[in-house]
Amino acid sequence: MTRPLRQTIGAHYGWKDWLVQRVTAVVMILYTLGMLGVALYNGGFDYALWQALFANGAFRIATLLFGLAVLWHAWIGMRDIWMDYIKPTALRLALEVATFVVLVAYAAWLAQILWGTRQT
Repeated sequence: MTRPLRQTIGAHYGWKDWLVQRVTAVVMILYTLGMLGVALYNGGFDYALWQALFANGAFRIATLLFGLAVLWHAWIGMRDIWMDYIKPTALRLALEVATFVVLVAYAAWLAQILWGTRQT
């Protein structure tokens, strides 16, 4: 017996991805509003303020959570675009794998930026 078409193309993601899109959007909005608040309170950003912010571990963790939310949000959006518009299965899979690899590389780069060794 063959599988129904909707399982083959991934239409079963449904409400979980809808919820993740909304939760990651809220995380991104809260971080953005927080950064806007910091900018307004301090009259903008300068190098000294950036150094002070990123010296704080809690700020780096918040920035990591923001970055991971962006990447997860992007993954769901791009995967849905590939599923909706790329019909050949092999090409769609290749694009999904390429997207995933790029997003994982971005996550590693973010971690390196936030906790990597600093040249002073």
